[in-house]
Amino acid sequence: MSVTIDITGLPPERIAFCPSPLAELGNALHTLAEPAHHPRLHAWATATSAALEPELADRLNEAEFMWRSTRSDFLIPAQPRETLAEELDDLDRMDDEKFVGSALEISCSTSHYPKGVPSPLVDEWSRCRALDLAAARGPRQAAFAERMLAEPTATRAWIRRLLEDCDRAFFADTWRRVRVQLASDARHKTELLRRKGLAEALAAASPGLRLEQDERGRRIVVDKLVQGRADARGSAVTLVPSVFGWPHFFALYAPGWQPVIQYPVAGHEVGGAESVETVMLRLEALTHPMRRNLSRHLARGAFSTSELADAYGITAPEVSRHLAVLKKAGLLVTQRRGRYVLHQLDISVVSRIGSDFLESVLR
Repeated sequence: MSVTIDITGLPPERIAFCPSPLAELGNALHTLAEPAHHPRLHAWATATSAALEPELADRLNEAEFMWRSTRSDFLIPAQPRETLAEELDDLDRMDDEKFVGSALEISCSTSHYPKGVPSPLVDEWSRCRALDLAAARGPRQAAFAERMLAEPTATRAWIRRLLEDCDRAFFADTWRRVRVQLASDARHKTELLRRKGLAEALAAASPGLRLEQDERGRRIVVDKLVQGRADARGSAVTLVPSVFGWPHFFALYAPGWQPVIQYPVAGHEVGGAESVETVMLRLEALTHPMRRNLSRHLARGAFSTSELADAYGITAPEVSRHLAVLKKAGLLVTQRRGRYVLHQLDISVVSRIGSDFLESVLR
């Protein structure tokens, strides 16, 4: 499975490697929300969380669905700028329908995302779906989604202030430390692109990227546990390096958006051991393709049965049967939030199966 981006006829100058402060801020916020995904950033996440003012931490929790289980597309700019302020200015110029549709695409839906869905500002089905998905995140998140739909302009201004306050509180210092590494990485890949071609530049960026070329044309292939396609012909492709991104590997390929790939530049260490019997039980639970797809979702956060059914276009009883197999293998943790029972992949257990599998479901 993979995401392919058609670049047939696209000139080299329309393919750019460039760091983005907004994209890296989105990754930093995700790290604070899901520190278990980023063990090598444990010290940073712990220190930063401890230093947050309670009021700012409370606001981050209110809006966390925009970066916790996935990253809202507006947080990964197709045209990165030098400063966060410039990128936020670009967001201000985005129309309400596109912004709100991106902000409320909460579920990482593999059935809806590649096709695109109407904005919840103009489509009743999309509106009800967005509110249902937000409700599973919690009452405050549900209220935030309702406010965004009722008052999109005011809510967008609230989001900008939140990101600016994060910049003042912790991200400006963080960005000063990582921007040199990101700029150096982007320059190196740009030079490879110029001197040796796109295939070499992609290979240097990540083993999860490759160039395919045949009689049908040229394509960038992103190795992920999802199937998707995007057409960049007549447009452009941006590749954004990230220090905070690993193990996640993002491909923005929604209809109506310029394709963007965000790849990690930092190394990692994940390891562990378990008895052969236990490992075999867990591997057998993951042999079914739907359970692997569910694992990809559940690795990003806690989801209800109905959310998973919506994301994959199957019935809730089918989801429950697959979850029962995963739970029997000891791969899930569950929690109750009001009338919802939320399921999540147990990262510590999965990490003991093997770092390759863990990295693939977190991409």
